[in-house]
Amino acid sequence: MKLIASLTSPFARKVRVVLAEKRIECELQIDVPWTDDTHVPEYNPLGKIPVLVLDDGTSLYDSRVIVEYLDLASPVHNLLSKEGRLRLATKRWEALGDGICDAAAATYLEKKRPVAQQSAEWITRQEQKVFRALATASRDLGDHAWCVADTYSLADIAMGCAMGYLDLRFPYIDWRTAHPNLALLAARLAERPAFVSTVPPAT
Repeated sequence: MKLIASLTSPFARKVRVVLAEKRIECELQIDVPWTDDTHVPEYNPLGKIPVLVLDDGTSLYDSRVIVEYLDLASPVHNLLSKEGRLRLATKRWEALGDGICDAAAATYLEKKRPVAQQSAEWITRQEQKVFRALATASRDLGDHAWCVADTYSLADIAMGCAMGYLDLRFPYIDWRTAHPNLALLAARLAERPAFVSTVPPAT
């Protein structure tokens, strides 16, 4: 298998963390879909990363499909519960974390455009999504150590990657002060080798 990804993508980081937690060996092929010489569309017609290319040449995308495949591929450290209610709760957390990343990435790309072409209304709308999602995550986490059933799972990985992406692209958002319980969750995750080994480079 090989994973086509960039080192700064939070979605790719989620997959890389899962690979590490599941102890699955996988070649990493760095590719940035925004460059003119990208090969991503050859593997994913949507031109998005991450893409997991299986040994038989099959391409899996997006990150939610990939992590579910990986969790089934190895019995090591199951990250998705087999019990329906807990599984649904985990996927809901994953959707929340991914949604933060979607809105944050949209804001980041908009701010890369020439100032005269940027839409302040669009940026505000995306930032409000992030703020609402963080507030919801903080409320749902409460005083629990982990997001679902007090057990480390894909829910925590998704939220950890989302919070890490905010630190990378939007250090001015002081979400730790606003949501100290999320700050504690992020600190716990930062101690795990899978998170340490996938910290995105500062760009």
